[in-house]
Amino acid sequence: MSRRTGRPSYLATPPASAARTSGWSILGAVTAVLVVALVGGLVGYTLGRPNETDSRIAEMRAAEVERDARQIVELTDLARRTGQEMAPILVAVRENGESGRAPEAAQLDQWRQTMRQLTEQYADPPSGTTATNVARGGLRSAVAQATVAVDAVALAVSAPDALRPDHLALAARQATLAATTWSVAATQLDQINIDAGNGHQHVHLDAGEADGALTPDGAAEGTGG
Repeated sequence: MSRRTGRPSYLATPPASAARTSGWSILGAVTAVLVVALVGGLVGYTLGRPNETDSRIAEMRAAEVERDARQIVELTDLARRTGQEMAPILVAVRENGESGRAPEAAQLDQWRQTMRQLTEQYADPPSGTTATNVARGGLRSAVAQATVAVDAVALAVSAPDALRPDHLALAARQATLAATTWSVAATQLDQINIDAGNGHQHVHLDAGEADGALTPDGAAEGTGG
C-alpha cells in the first residue's frame, strides 16, 4: 500500500505567527520609508528657507529700490522747475558778456534772489543710490556755478568802467560752464529714468549752445523705458 502524499510545503498555510511576523516586517519597512521621506523634507525645507539675515537683506534691497524710484521722479520734477528758472538767467548773463553791458540793478537783484532760492532747494540732498546721487550732484554743481556767474555780474556792476567788459566776459564763461555741467547731469538723469522704467526724461536747459555741452538724444519723452 502506497504512502499518502501530503500538500506541498509552499501550498501549506503558514502558521499564524509567521504571517504576523511577515506583516510587521512590511509595516516596519513602510514606516521607515515614510520617516526618511519626512525627515528629508524637513531638512530640505530648513536648508532652503531663508534665514533671518537673508530676509532682512531682501527687505532692505526692496526698500532701496522703492526709495530710489521715488527719488528719481522727484529729482526729475525738481530739475524741470530749476531749468525753467535758471536757463533765462544764463542766457542773459552770456548776452551781457558779449555786449559788455551790465543789467539793470532791479534785474540783477531778481537774478540773485532766484539763484538763492534754487540753491536752497539743493542744499540738503537725500541719500540715494550712486547713480541718482551723481545726477543730483551734477545738477547741484550747475546751480552753484550759475550762482557764481550772477555774483560775477554783480561785481562787474561795481567795477570801473574800463574793467566792466572783462568782468562780464568772465561771468559769461562761468554761465557757459554751468550750462555744460547741467547737460552732463541731465544726461545721467535721463539714463536712470530709462533704467527705472520711466522712459526718456529730458531736462536739458534751453539756454542756447554751450561749448562741450551734451544735448538731448531726440527720443520721445517717456519712450525707451
